[in-house]
Amino acid sequence: MLNSKIEFVLNNKLISINNLDTNTTVLNFLRNEKNLTGTKEGCASGDCGACTAVVGELKKNKIEYKSINTCITFLYTLNGKQLVTIEHLGNRSLHPVQKAMVESDGSQCGFCTPGIVMSMYCMYENKVKPTNDNIDKYLSGNLCRCTGYIPIKKSIKNMYNYKKNKSDQKNIISLLKNIKRNDIMIQNNESRFFVHYNLKGLIKDYQKNNNSYLLVGGTDLALEVTKKRNNLKNIFYLGSNKDLNFINIKNNKIHIGAATPISDIIPKLDKIYPTFSQMFERYGSEQIRNSASLGGNIGSASPIGDSLPVLIALDSKIVIQGKKQRTVSLDDYFVSYRKTKLKKNEFIKEIIIPINKKNILKCYKISKRIDDDISSVFMAINANIKNNTFKSIKIVCGGMAEIPKIAKSTQKYLLNKKFNQENINEAKNIIAQEFTPIDDMRASKEYRMKISQNLLERFLNEQNQINTVVY
Repeated sequence: MLNSKIEFVLNNKLISINNLDTNTTVLNFLRNEKNLTGTKEGCASGDCGACTAVVGELKKNKIEYKSINTCITFLYTLNGKQLVTIEHLGNRSLHPVQKAMVESDGSQCGFCTPGIVMSMYCMYENKVKPTNDNIDKYLSGNLCRCTGYIPIKKSIKNMYNYKKNKSDQKNIISLLKNIKRNDIMIQNNESRFFVHYNLKGLIKDYQKNNNSYLLVGGTDLALEVTKKRNNLKNIFYLGSNKDLNFINIKNNKIHIGAATPISDIIPKLDKIYPTFSQMFERYGSEQIRNSASLGGNIGSASPIGDSLPVLIALDSKIVIQGKKQRTVSLDDYFVSYRKTKLKKNEFIKEIIIPINKKNILKCYKISKRIDDDISSVFMAINANIKNNTFKSIKIVCGGMAEIPKIAKSTQKYLLNKKFNQENINEAKNIIAQEFTPIDDMRASKEYRMKISQNLLERFLNEQNQINTVVY
């Protein structure tokens, strides 16, 4: 029998919820239901970080903290977790993060600052070293309108000089341990929200409900609520499903559960495909990486989904789950704009990535901002070069067509050719013939075409160790 409520720890108190709209976001819950107004709404799309709070999950008797954008996180995803807000930090005395912000003059107007403090809190509680790279990583999703990053970064480096008072973490761990992890179905009028902890229950209920929505990070789906004001019925949350959250390496392949957060994937991917893992540093903010998944990125079928060209270039496959399982090459998965070979009541279960360390993998993301921005053009190149000759090559572009598209003619020309300026020049001519780039607010079609040609040049220059700048 499905449970009809969720339980989670809000700061340090256990609460139970079952009577709110299934489309309720964490942000609206905090502000409208609990009067916890320190968490602000800026963009309602997960871009600015003003709404940042921290979610704690029990892992091996310890609480692991992750920052989230509460504006695009649905309330009913919180079962069995702790939600930490800005109000919790100074309920007795100033937290070391707050002390550092005061002493280093890091505090600004009060609109963006709470979200920044929560990102800092996540760093502090997870004992992340305050290197410049780590600071930039954790602050990538917090846009400060007062431009106070220098004192904020100083605050982060100083916050470890302060010790926090004894917390009630033991009590929180005890509360989390006692929360049941049974499958859940919340119903409010005609809308329902499902949480399944294993694959069997998910398959059974998903087959019964047509016109349903699959949810992991909500980075796309939540905008239907926050921006379009749509009422989503029959939401299936996959983020707590243990059968969809895993990373295994076997038979020279990487097996990744479709709901596994990007931030969990990066450390293992870094050891095999470091350029792919580095790409994720620009994929989105830390908050987005903590929520988004490869399965969600593939499922949204966006022509500008950054992971898609890389996965295709690596000859990845996906396992699709319906009443039965089937495996599909990602090459053949995308049909047209936002349309795929996914059938009714099917979902992505697993991504399988072959391991080939002999090849050269390059990931090129061109966007207006370095951090947390949508690509104008994305190019992935996977090549095997021996004796300065292309023994194999795969070139896949995002932002150049209505789907992530393979540059088949360009590949065909380069195969078994010498890797030199003459052949790259010809490849640039060919790629211009086989693409008709989209033209939108992010970039003109002429710009996109020029960039795709320049990226082939960049690939050559990098292998020849010539510095290249692409604008």
